[in-house]
Amino acid sequence: MNPGVPSPENPTAAPGCLADLVARATRHLFFTGKGGVGKTSLACATAVALADAGQRVLLVSTDPASNLDEVLGVALRSQPTAIPAVPGLYALNIDPTAAAQAYRDRIVGPYRGQLPPAVVRSMEEQLSGACTTEIAAFDEFAQLLGEPASTADFAHVIFDTAPTGHTLRLLTLPTAWTGFLDHNTSGASCLGPLAGLQKQRAVYTAAVNALADADQTTLILVSRPQKAALDEAQRTSRELAAIGVRNQQLILNGVFHAALPADEAAAAMERRGARAMAAKHEFLASLPCTEVPLRPHGLLGIAALRHLFRGVDALASAAAEQGRDLPAMESLSDLVDALAPAGRGVIMTMGKGGVGKTTIAAAIATELARRGLRVHLSTTDPAAHVAAAAGQVVGMDVSRIDPAAETKAYVDQVLATAGQGLEPSARALLEEDLRSPCTEEIAVFRAFARIVAQGTDRFVVLDTAPTGHTLLLLDATEAYHREIARKASNLPVDVQQLLPRLRDGSFTHVIVVTLPEATPVHEAAVLQSDLRRAQIEPFAWVINQSIARLDTHDPVLQSRGRDEAPYIREVCGPLSRRTALVPWVPDEPVGPEGLRQLFRPAVSP
Repeated sequence: MNPGVPSPENPTAAPGCLADLVARATRHLFFTGKGGVGKTSLACATAVALADAGQRVLLVSTDPASNLDEVLGVALRSQPTAIPAVPGLYALNIDPTAAAQAYRDRIVGPYRGQLPPAVVRSMEEQLSGACTTEIAAFDEFAQLLGEPASTADFAHVIFDTAPTGHTLRLLTLPTAWTGFLDHNTSGASCLGPLAGLQKQRAVYTAAVNALADADQTTLILVSRPQKAALDEAQRTSRELAAIGVRNQQLILNGVFHAALPADEAAAAMERRGARAMAAKHEFLASLPCTEVPLRPHGLLGIAALRHLFRGVDALASAAAEQGRDLPAMESLSDLVDALAPAGRGVIMTMGKGGVGKTTIAAAIATELARRGLRVHLSTTDPAAHVAAAAGQVVGMDVSRIDPAAETKAYVDQVLATAGQGLEPSARALLEEDLRSPCTEEIAVFRAFARIVAQGTDRFVVLDTAPTGHTLLLLDATEAYHREIARKASNLPVDVQQLLPRLRDGSFTHVIVVTLPEATPVHEAAVLQSDLRRAQIEPFAWVINQSIARLDTHDPVLQSRGRDEAPYIREVCGPLSRRTALVPWVPDEPVGPEGLRQLFRPAVSP
């Protein structure tokens, strides 16, 4: 048994410490886990600690919705940028959009002026999809991991990765694309000429080898003491081990210990975390584990990151009152009251990973069904756990868009139609192109359009993927819509009607979900701007898991409650026309009864 992990037999185990993790750091460190568990904060704090110890460190974000800039307080680029307050520390964001444009220029550039303009335009269109964006960003990632010369100046390279679904896809891309290159003999793919990929083959192979080399790479799974986060950490651990990444460690972040045992709210929060950890004690005992206590303040800025390694802040005093001067807000029940009369349509929850989109989607869906309405609850998130969150309710169907199943169905359909009657060599070419990872993106998109169409005669509640993935999906919608103008007959009716449906405010209601913290609020604001550029106007914001009005005298919880106030005001001011506040609840909001807790009015106890 791991002596640092609480369990039914060992409830007061002493955890490892962050200083030990830093002392044993390999050259490459990957921080991964469910969205919102604190990967960025911990990656940044570790990078600062290594740099303070005299090491030269490069910190890299592979997240399409990176917030390294806000945490470090420095505007970053796609090239290493020195962090002035931390000598020896450099950071960069892999910008998927810029990487994709550079990739297109590299592939298409040599043909401009050499081929007819129509042919060049066709190549550019072929390279405009989300798959090109992903492989282009991966090119930069692979260079950092698989090309030693690119990071030779650094003793450590730390990767702050995206939420788990994106991370798993990123980490399996080396194998996927290497396998595709092994079997593709045609010289072409949905990425254009394969010559551009063949040149990277040695780098891809080196990236795969580095990921699996325990002397070079450590995978750090980050979790909160919460059921969903621990479930995902366990699944991630297994899937990464299956692709050869077995040098894993675990950080339990935000573990809360009540300072005042008689404080009912604080005691409930401690019990909730302890129950979640005890239920996963076998998994927790299987990995080296580091416990990080819940902090009284958010981790923004270098000073706060350094403080993470010095124990919990000593609070001089805590205000006796919380929630004062907060603006008036609705409850989640009020939002459902506004949605229910239509009897049909699409409700989509959106926001940064880890803010509770799945929980809010499941709560809305189960409440609509409880009121006697027909509901289909589904998700486009690669790391979905919506069925477990919702449970079974009369009148509600639950599904998940399964990428593997959708891809197989799509490939079978293409081979049965476009592949019918082809000569053997032409059919082989088509089959090779369909083996590309890009095929999955198309298949999942078509499934998304099909589920949205069900909203014409019932409610469809969609728990969408984290922000970066969602925007890629919406970009794909726009690209498909442009294509429809030229060849509408080649696409299903559901796909043809998707974008107009998403833009119809009487049919689609987007609910932006956030936590009352800096990064989730600011990322949600960017998401809202992008939605508006796509002519999609959010219906409401939900501020989830708030403790601002919690009846507690615990100094850590009071401090966090006070810290929420400016972000609540920011949402209720310029950002949202309609806002609901959902309080933190004593029990995990899982299943119909657990979700009912979220419909408490947002008022002081």
